[in-house]
Order: sequence, then C-alpha cells, then structure tokens
Amino acid sequence: MDAWDEQRLHFEREALPHAKSLLRTAWRLTQSLAAAEDLVQDTLLVAWRTFERYERGTDCKAWLFRIMLNGSSRRRSQAQRQDKLFTSLDEGDNFAAKAHRDGAPLSWEVEAMLKALPEEQRAVLLLAVVEGFTCREISEITNAPVGTVMSRLSRARAAMRDQLLPYEGWFPRQREKKAHGM
Repeated sequence: MDAWDEQRLHFEREALPHAKSLLRTAWRLTQSLAAAEDLVQDTLLVAWRTFERYERGTDCKAWLFRIMLNGSSRRRSQAQRQDKLFTSLDEGDNFAAKAHRDGAPLSWEVEAMLKALPEEQRAVLLLAVVEGFTCREISEITNAPVGTVMSRLSRARAAMRDQLLPYEGWFPRQREKKAHGM
C-alpha cells in the first residue's frame, strides 16, 4: 500500500464518519439543504486537501467543525456583500408571535427562532446542545476565548428561552413545576 492509499484510508476512518454531524449543523446554520450540502462538501474537500496538517490523535470532529465554521463565515460575508445589491426581505416577522399557545412549538417555528439568533450565538448553541461539544472544545473550534463561548452560549439560551415564552406551560417540566406549586 502506498502513502496515498494510506492517507485516503486514514481520512475515510477519521473524517468521513463525521459527515452526518457536519450536515446536521450546516443545515441549521444555512437553513437550506442545498447550501448545507455544499458547505459540507467544501468542508470535506478542504479537509482532504489539508489532511497532512491534521495531527493524528487529536479531535478530528472538532477540526472539521472549525473548517466548516470558517467556510460558513466566508460564505456569509460573500452573501452579505451580494445582499447589498438586492432589496432585502422584511425581517420584521416575529415567528414567536405566531406561537400556538395551546400546543407544542412547530419545528419550523423553532428553526425560525434559531435563525433569528446572531450567527456566533447560533453556532455555539448548535455545537454545545446538538453536537455535545464542551465550552473548551467550542473555544478551540471557533478560536474564541472560553469566556466568550460561555457568554455567547448563555445569550443564545436566554434568547431561545425568551422566544419560547409564548409556549410557557407546554413543556412537561414546566407543567410539573406548576402542578407542585413551584
């Protein structure tokens, strides 16, 4: 087996198993399956091209997420420049105001709430809650100090909590607390 085959096998073992996690987070970041697939494809391409710089034994998933978030940031900057050329859509819709007070929040409403968060907060929230990274790992992925990560995560959670207020009483833990007079 030559060096190229060995590197390909190592890449397939280390990086490719994380493609599903990358896609899940990319979809939530971009709000578009096609854009998410493009972002993940670009991420894996960059990872493959730079795989010789990956340090074996370190957290490959975190390395891939760093690449993806950097790519997402570049795409966002490009999109913002393009948006200046076009009229922007009305962003004044408050999806939480359309809440169904007698039922669970609909998935599109939760997605809209996530989308309403600033990119830095949304990324940190997704990495912590969905992907299970610790604040220290997120700090390494985003190149932000741990305190900044913790602050962004706290603000993202508070913003989501505020947007979910119209659903107060729906969530089982809240109903239990009310039933026990807490």
